[in-house]
Amino acid sequence: MTDDTAATRLDPITVEVVRHKLEGIANEMESTLLRSSFSPIVKEGLDASAALFTIAGETLAQACAVPIHLATLIPIVETMLRRFPLETMADGDVYIMNDPYLGGTHLPDIALVMPVFHDGRPIALSATMTHHQDVGGMTPGSVPTNATEIFQEGLRIPPLKLRDAGRMNETLVAMIRLNVRIPDTVMGDLNAQIAGCQIGARRLGDVARTYGTHSLHDIFAVLLDRSEAMTRDALRQIPQGTYRYHDFLDNDGIELDRRIRIEVAVTIRDGAFHCDFTGTSRQLKGPFNVVRSGSQAAAYFAVRALTDPTIPTNAGCFRPVTLTLPKGTLVNPEEPAPVGSRTATIKRITGCILGAFKDAMPDKVPADSAGELLTLAFGGRKPDGRGNFVVGELIAGGSGGSRAADGADVVETDATNCMNLPAEALEIEAPLRITRMALRPDSGGPGAHRGGLGIVKEFVVLDAETTFTHRGERHFCAAAGAQGGGGGAVAVSVIRRADGRVETIPSKLVTTLKPGDRVTVETAGGGGFGDPRQRDRALVAADIANGKISANAAREIYGLDAD
Repeated sequence: MTDDTAATRLDPITVEVVRHKLEGIANEMESTLLRSSFSPIVKEGLDASAALFTIAGETLAQACAVPIHLATLIPIVETMLRRFPLETMADGDVYIMNDPYLGGTHLPDIALVMPVFHDGRPIALSATMTHHQDVGGMTPGSVPTNATEIFQEGLRIPPLKLRDAGRMNETLVAMIRLNVRIPDTVMGDLNAQIAGCQIGARRLGDVARTYGTHSLHDIFAVLLDRSEAMTRDALRQIPQGTYRYHDFLDNDGIELDRRIRIEVAVTIRDGAFHCDFTGTSRQLKGPFNVVRSGSQAAAYFAVRALTDPTIPTNAGCFRPVTLTLPKGTLVNPEEPAPVGSRTATIKRITGCILGAFKDAMPDKVPADSAGELLTLAFGGRKPDGRGNFVVGELIAGGSGGSRAADGADVVETDATNCMNLPAEALEIEAPLRITRMALRPDSGGPGAHRGGLGIVKEFVVLDAETTFTHRGERHFCAAAGAQGGGGGAVAVSVIRRADGRVETIPSKLVTTLKPGDRVTVETAGGGGFGDPRQRDRALVAADIANGKISANAAREIYGLDAD
């Protein structure tokens, strides 16, 4: 916390100007990262993030990017500072890590951290994180749903120096290249991360030259303290007490008939926000465990969703948050439990924290979203035999309806913020063809305000044997409605083999596809809000006209005869 005299003597206009500069720098870092990357999952799917940190490791400013990344960068920076104290850093250094058990999230998410120097001293840290399309492991794309230990999930990088005073660590580069299936793409994305960090360092150096290092550190402290005060005030406006919720994951990728319970008790008291996950399932055999950084990311996102969105997002917003994460459970596993599919779990954790407030804050909190980020990975040898192809796809479901409006169709929710790949981008990278993409009728949960729809997307394998990974959710446990609304449709995915056989995917699968095989995925819908019979008749008629609901649903659920 800064002292009152520093806060008093600082010009508030200057403080706001610097705040906007910091946010602009973070967003320019993100833009540079996305535009410089090689892999479609980054340049099209936007699965990468950037942020600035104080020299104490607290978030200064975040790009408009992926909330899971932005929050998990926090413990990563803390780990880097413990391993490489500020006094040992040099201008031009870049540090790298991805180890979940040292503060990371999962192995494909590689973080880079660069110290920002001014007048020979570090004044801040510039950081980027990218989901790399492949980091080795047992399946192309490095998201195997059948892994049983972290060693099967890919290359594990402890905190290391990737660049030393501007010189690349060629030994480490050689190690990375040898352990991934698409080394040129991976190194291209790492270089894009360096470029993003460099933009942050360059722009923040300009700010330091304008305002001076001492004044800048005072401004940083004021910004963080103000966001903390505003967040605590916002939390005091929520009815005080303990709120509970639970939901389920479909399975862990190994025991396909076992549902996985996530339970949370959220206590709000005197501006503090505490999440207790006692009652959550023990750690899993499969890779849907979440290390502490991921559980923390879910709670941080939920606080920002429940409080005033105009509060500047920085470390001050997160100071009121504490967590109880029982050791050896799904939300805090013991090494070497696999964690590669943790996104699905983080989204469900986030949904549970928000769901706990559905009754206490019905004007703020919607029905449950689909909470599904369907991750598909396709990989194999290129048809011409010259190297490997690996491509990933990220597909969303519908969000929950709210008191104010219908849910959004096919949109990222609950701490993720990526895009699906355009058909052309995927088809350039792999011997695949997308033959269908459409909204999924009747998938949104019925309500006075309907849940958002899922999507139907179909892939055909052309001329190469392909390893296929399907990491789905909501195939068995639908998104719940709120205030009398109905649940969303569950997801359905099938493989239609070239020989006519049809296989239903039980949410998680790793298999081999042959030329002519066809994969059709239908993602889940969000829950509905309010009594469906109270839905405006004009909205029902519009849904029928737009093909969002069937005439049968209009008649049987909403009580409207399409004729």
